Amino acid sequence: MSTLAHAHRAPPLLALPLLSLTLLAGAAGASTTSSEDVYDAAVAHPGRPARDLRRDSIEHPAEVLRLAGIKPGMQVADYMAADGYWSELASYIVGPQGHVLLINNATWDYWAGNHWQERIKGRLPNVEHRTVDAEHLDLPDNSLDALLLVKAFHDFYWTHADPNAHWPRFDVDRVVAEIARVMKPGGILLLIDHSAKPGTGSKDADRLHRIDEAYARQQFERHGFKVVAASDVLRRPDDRRDQITYQGPMVGKTDRFVIVFRKGEA
Repeated sequence: MSTLAHAHRAPPLLALPLLSLTLLAGAAGASTTSSEDVYDAAVAHPGRPARDLRRDSIEHPAEVLRLAGIKPGMQVADYMAADGYWSELASYIVGPQGHVLLINNATWDYWAGNHWQERIKGRLPNVEHRTVDAEHLDLPDNSLDALLLVKAFHDFYWTHADPNAHWPRFDVDRVVAEIARVMKPGGILLLIDHSAKPGTGSKDADRLHRIDEAYARQQFERHGFKVVAASDVLRRPDDRRDQITYQGPMVGKTDRFVIVFRKGEA
């Protein structure tokens, strides 16, 4: 199994302390009591895999998806979704009138063991798997209401891969431009990633599988996305941000930033 597959696994862990949400002006996560119930109900949905239930205390999915404002009827992509933990949760929220694309590239499908198959087949009729070229998405312009990019953006900067793994080198500007192209004006982008030290840009993507929050934010703002919400729910102040994220003592214990962007109106 590759490093990326390990990076998206989370072993059982005691629940992290829930830190307060930081909502910015015009936050996309504003919701009513009824919409809050949708997120809690998704996490409590019967039949979720045991390995997902073990991840919940680390990921805080109800709080995160509530902040992002995923709603019933939306067209949502879970981008570089691995086996689809977030895809399944989104499927319950968008409901039968909505649709979820579980998207990987070919290498990510392989590294994730193609476990998306048992997740969706016969279980999640509103979830569709796609294998894509991240620089040339086979999706129509302005077709997505929301896109989830969870602990994967740093990997587009990963260049020191094992040559046997067939991980491509990406033009990240092109990758982000394609994300912007396929999202509707006003569409929501949820970005979560492992925090690197401030000022390091993308240089720790290879060595530590981390990325600087301010740098990541700038890459999306350059393509017409505006920050509308952020959260401290996945913060870990005890993380010194100097250790690799996918193995050893930091697995499931990294400081992660949570940012919600909105694509500018046409």
